[in-house]
Formats: sequence, C-alpha cells, structure tokens
Amino acid sequence: MNLIVGLGNIGTQYSETRHNVGFKVVDSILEKFPFRDVSKASFKGELFKINESDLENTLLLKPSTFMNLSGESTIAVTQFFKLDFSTDENRAFIIYDDLDLPFGAIRFKKGGGTGGHNGLKSIQNMDKSLFENAIRVRLGIGKPQHKDHSISDYVLGKFSDEEQKCLDIWYEKSRDAVLKMIKGKNWERVASLNSAKNIAKICKS
Repeated sequence: MNLIVGLGNIGTQYSETRHNVGFKVVDSILEKFPFRDVSKASFKGELFKINESDLENTLLLKPSTFMNLSGESTIAVTQFFKLDFSTDENRAFIIYDDLDLPFGAIRFKKGGGTGGHNGLKSIQNMDKSLFENAIRVRLGIGKPQHKDHSISDYVLGKFSDEEQKCLDIWYEKSRDAVLKMIKGKNWERVASLNSAKNIAKICKS
C-alpha cells in the first residue's frame, strides 16, 4: 500500500496559503485520476483511494485536524489499514511546506528531524513508523523578507501575485515526481532527476 499525506489546514481561509502546499499537491493528483472517497469520521481527515490500475493500492490523506495535530489523522489511518512502513510492502510520502528552502524548491529526503515543522512534529509524536520511514517531499516557501513579519503570519499568508504565476507548474512537477516514485523502485534516482533549487528552475515565464 502507498500512503500519500499532504499537510495543510482545512477551511477556505487557509486554502491558498503557503502552509497548504501539501494539500495542493494531493489535489493535483486527484485531478489527474479517478478516485473514491473512503473517508471515515475516525480518520480525522479526507481519505481517497485512486481507481487506476498502476496506482490501485494508493491512498491520499488530507488531515482535517489542522496542521499542529496532523499525527492524529495519520495514526488513525495507518492503524486502521495496519500499515507498517518499516517493510518494503508499504510506502509513505509526506508533502509539506519548508521554510528552509527557497520558494519553488523541490527536495526529497528520508529520515532526519522535523526542522521545526509542527505538522511533522505531530506525526513524529503520534506515528513513528510513518515519520521515520516516509519519503518527504519538501516544497520550499522561503522565509519572510522583513524581520517584523512573524513566521506564523508568513506561512498562513498567501503567495504574492508574482509567485502565483507558476504555482500550478510547481504542484504538477511535485505530483509527477511522487507518482514516478510510486511506480518505480529507486526513489533516490527519481529524486535526483526531479529536484529543483527554486522556482526559476521549473518555470521559465
């Protein structure tokens, strides 16, 4: 089984914010393939199953707990489906915003700390199998340019008009990289071919 977790906050007021890029990549996958909604109240999130032969064992989760409690949703899903990510039988992907990378960057890693990301902290505390073994898709959002802007206000703020010009391309490239990893065995090779340093590397306009 493959489990793709996109991190974000529910509600229209958050839908276009920097903190919701994980949700946006999941949405991009759902736009590409037919799917079934397999959500349950106990999952504390929206869960979808892809109806596609190459991806028939793929679940996509958008936690509805708000970012800081994301682990409550992931543990509910992994326990229900009895998913052990320490074996090759199951694979997990976590897609989230990363302040430590320039805007538009796409990076992949496995293992390591949380980097101060509250969504990852929650998963680390609640769902260690997922946290320790997931391939992380880090989407760079950069840092606030003005020191008087708080991190909270920044991540919960919307992208600038200039940044919005290439968001769809960014989401699609991230989506396609995850799909290639699911279909192939060597995720590190896919990662090396699909990483990006910043938005200029994937958007020429």
